Amino acid sequence: IIEHDFAKTGGNGYIVVPARVLYAADYGVPQSRERVIFFGFKKSTLTPGARRALKMSKIPEKYDPYPIKTHGLGAFPIVTCEDAFCGLKEPNDSMDMSQKKYSMAKYMGAHCQGQTEVKLNSVGPTIRSEHHGNIEFRRLSREHGGCHIEELEAGLGERRLTIRECARIQTFPDRYQFILKKTNENKGVCASDAYKIIGNAVPCVLAYNIAKNIEDKWNLYFKGGKYEEGL
Repeated sequence: IIEHDFAKTGGNGYIVVPARVLYAADYGVPQSRERVIFFGFKKSTLTPGARRALKMSKIPEKYDPYPIKTHGLGAFPIVTCEDAFCGLKEPNDSMDMSQKKYSMAKYMGAHCQGQTEVKLNSVGPTIRSEHHGNIEFRRLSREHGGCHIEELEAGLGERRLTIRECARIQTFPDRYQFILKKTNENKGVCASDAYKIIGNAVPCVLAYNIAKNIEDKWNLYFKGGKYEEGL
């Protein structure tokens, strides 16, 4: 329905490429996240070759707007949580406000959402725009089934993922600061707000791969190889 409605925009003026589900981990994102993506191209801006190709039931790879997988089988190794968390200090030892802040919600039992700990040797869970009580744990205690025994034996306690750890799983650069004090220029952002902002975002590296593929094929798609108003 969405594809049909977009195609009819501007007097049936768009070619809408059928949607696909993209798995973020296939593009170097350390996260088990699936999202439906589709593209719409304004017909009047397309080259004749692109108009033909984008209407095919099987679009030639040369014109395919969906990026090829970069990670996983036959490509680079998947990026794990351990890779993503590299260099991060524990909250009490960090000077980064986004690493110091994390949900203090207690463990509520395995039957509830968000009560598992991340697997360091695998991708992380989907970062949701959720209340802080549903944010997964960086580390569970032995009593609650924690598996990071070496960390527990080193005295590191049970806690949920920090704001920075969630941002790393979403592939935000560390220069992005999510905890802000209220000033005359900006609204204050607390930990709960930050979790929601991060969870609502498209993973940066996934968005980059989508955009770069379009950039690489720009001259194939568009007349004159340049941006035209209304695209």
